[in-house]
Amino acid sequence: MSTRTDGIEGYAHLWEGSPYPHRWVLWDTAGDTLVFDRDANCPVDIDDEAALPEVLRRMREAGVPESDDYPGRPCA
Repeated sequence: MSTRTDGIEGYAHLWEGSPYPHRWVLWDTAGDTLVFDRDANCPVDIDDEAALPEVLRRMREAGVPESDDYPGRPCA
């Protein structure tokens, strides 16, 4: 039997320890909060819109940095 938590755990790498300090950042844009991957320099695609609030909650609980400023490198 599948539960909502099963889908959430697929995103666990976003809030669990990482070899890259502060690789993921919560980026507060105009009205949206995006998970941003500093290594890939782009937002992370969260396929399950219903899971997004729980992913954000767990990331905040884990102390993932959050900012209104663009968290990535300049695009070439």
